[in-house]
Amino acid sequence: MNICVFLSAADLDERYTRPAREFAELLGKGGHTLVWGGSESGLMKVVADGVQEAGGRLVGVSVDFLAAKARENADEMVIAGDLAERKALLLAKSDAVVIMVGGTGTLDEATEILELKKHGKTTKPVVLLNTAGFYDGLKQQFHRMEQEGFLPVPLTDLVFFAEDGVAALAYLEESLGIR
Repeated sequence: MNICVFLSAADLDERYTRPAREFAELLGKGGHTLVWGGSESGLMKVVADGVQEAGGRLVGVSVDFLAAKARENADEMVIAGDLAERKALLLAKSDAVVIMVGGTGTLDEATEILELKKHGKTTKPVVLLNTAGFYDGLKQQFHRMEQEGFLPVPLTDLVFFAEDGVAALAYLEESLGIR
């Protein structure tokens, strides 16, 4: 399974890096491929290292203005011309999406995939990995959107909220008929 992971390239503390590395090891041991932003820094590096060390493949999609930070030993690396092309390539190369902790770029990627799902432009399973309660506020906002009629489909059709990597991977495998 090719799993696109949207996440931060920032250096983060142990409460985020430890669960991210554990999830990455699950992906690698399961023989899955990480499709990610291709960066060799921060949390992106932690996850790529974990997947690769556990036997998984790496498919990176960087963007021209960040190409200098791209991982050199990825199994495949594509350099997109801009962020819109990068997002399209990330989604095209993946079977499923996991949203990990991140900043505005991660939020942009997350809302785009959910918007595509809302309009039936993709059926890929999407997991929001709520490490250390990072997305509690966003989860609450999504529930409010659903309750007040802003979502034309049930929230559960758009995204699965997982509290840990084991639950996230189990959901993806079940959704894609791997389990």
